[in-house]
Amino acid sequence: MSFSIITWNINSVRIRLEHLKDIVDNYKPDLICLQETKVTNDKFPREKIKLLGYDYCYPNGIPSYNGVCIISKDKARNVKTINWCGTNDGRHIQLQIKNLTLHNFYIPAGGDEPVQETNIKFKHKICFLNELIIWAKKQNTNNTILCGDFNIAPMKNDVWSHNQLKNSISHTRIEREKLIEFQKSGCWLDIVKEKILPPNNIFTWWSYRSPNFKVNNRGRRLDHIWISKNLKQNVLDTKILCKYRGLVKPSDHVPILVRLKN
Repeated sequence: MSFSIITWNINSVRIRLEHLKDIVDNYKPDLICLQETKVTNDKFPREKIKLLGYDYCYPNGIPSYNGVCIISKDKARNVKTINWCGTNDGRHIQLQIKNLTLHNFYIPAGGDEPVQETNIKFKHKICFLNELIIWAKKQNTNNTILCGDFNIAPMKNDVWSHNQLKNSISHTRIEREKLIEFQKSGCWLDIVKEKILPPNNIFTWWSYRSPNFKVNNRGRRLDHIWISKNLKQNVLDTKILCKYRGLVKPSDHVPILVRLKN
C-alpha cells in the first residue's frame, strides 16, 4: 500500500477544475495541496471537489488572489493556519493526517525589483522567510512534510540560466540563502533534489510570456516538497508532471507528486 501527495499552484481553482479532474483520474492522490486558489473559503467549490472523490477541503482563502487549500479523502486533525508577518493573506495551512503533519505554503513572489528599501513586496518576502527560519528551529520535524509554491529557485541549476537570472527575483542570493537556511533549520530533505537530477527536467514553472515552453524551456524550480529525514526510506516515487503546462489555458506551474509507503 502507498500514500501519495500532490502539490500544485493551480492559479485559480475555479478556472482549472477540469485540469484538476485530469490529475485525479491519472494519479489518484490521497492528498492535494493547492496554492493560488484565488477564492474565499465560503465560495470554495467543495461540492465539485466532492465529485472528484474528496470529501474534505481545508481552505485558507482571500478574495481574488493568493489562497491555499488541502484536499483530502480522509478527515484531518488539528487544522491550523499561521498569519506570517501579521498579515491575513492566505499563505499557509497545516493539518495532521494518519501519522503525518503536513504544511502547505505559498511564499510571497516579491514583486519586480529585489530591493527591500523601495519594493515593499520584496521586503515582505524577506520578512516571511526570516519568520519561517525562526519557526523551523522550534519544530519537531519527524513525520513532517512541507510543500507548496516557495517562489524561489534555490540552486544554480534550478533555473535555465543562473548567470542571466542571478539578480532576478526568485533567484537572488539573499532569497536562495534564506530558503536553504529555512530548510536546514528544520532538517528537511528536498525530495525533488534527492530523486530527480539534471539532465532530467527539474523545472516546475514557465512564464506565460514564453511562446513555446517546451522548445525554449526557460523554466525555474519554484515549487517544492520537503520531507523529514525519517521519511526518506518511505519514499517510493517522485514526479514533476510537466504535461500540465501544455494544456489549453494552463497554470504556469505544474504539479509535483510524491508517493510514500503507507
